[in-house]
Amino acid sequence: MFDELRPHLIELRKRLGISVGTLIVMFFVMFYFHEPLLEWMVEPLNVALIEVGKKSLHAADGMVTTSQVGGAFFVALKVAFFAAILGSLPIILAQIWMFVAPGLYANEKKMIIPFIAGGTIMFAVGVLFAYYVVTPFGFDFLITFGSFKFTPLINIEDYVGFFTKIMFGFGIAFELPVFAYFLALLGMVDDRQMKDFFKYAVVIIFIVAALLTPPDVLTQFLMAGPLVILYGLSILIVKMVNPASPLEDEENDDEETEEKSLVVNNKSE
Repeated sequence: MFDELRPHLIELRKRLGISVGTLIVMFFVMFYFHEPLLEWMVEPLNVALIEVGKKSLHAADGMVTTSQVGGAFFVALKVAFFAAILGSLPIILAQIWMFVAPGLYANEKKMIIPFIAGGTIMFAVGVLFAYYVVTPFGFDFLITFGSFKFTPLINIEDYVGFFTKIMFGFGIAFELPVFAYFLALLGMVDDRQMKDFFKYAVVIIFIVAALLTPPDVLTQFLMAGPLVILYGLSILIVKMVNPASPLEDEENDDEETEEKSLVVNNKSE
């Protein structure tokens, strides 16, 4: 058994090595540009702090602080690592595809470019949506709430961790259509299964949104809403790639009809 797994483990180690090597190289590149990257990340926070000064006439303007020796250095490391993951994403996705490609048919192997491009674009769309739509509302609510009594002193280390959590959460969430396409391509899911799972998916989406966003209802809905729409888009994608067979649909419809007739008969009795 180990002899059968050995080639796959060697291939996995190769793909992981390339991905990690790319991430390390990209990290040093991004560390060189960490100052403009940090300014970009802190911009939504600065806007929210300015709003505090406008709305809170009796409170001092908030400020961004650090409470650690060498805090600025560790923040630069976090910023560089976050940017390195984003910059390495196309290579990482390519390695994932190359690892599973030997198990695919020739026509399926040609979909590497759509998979890499789609995965990268959707992750970027998720990050940009979080940055330009979610964070302005979320930070404005969280920071200005109670600012008439307290002066907000934001720890930059906590903020960077908080910011990256939101960005990664939305980036990964927006990969849903890409993963649905990938699973449909492998024949692991069809549109009928996606439709039947919809009511459960909505519950899971709201749970994930609660875990990946700040503890306020507005931000959670700003993640859950697009995710529900993306799930609907995923159903259409899966239907084009791996539609349910008509025979299966007829069997499911017959089962639903039988269940409804049983319910009606029980009520009449």
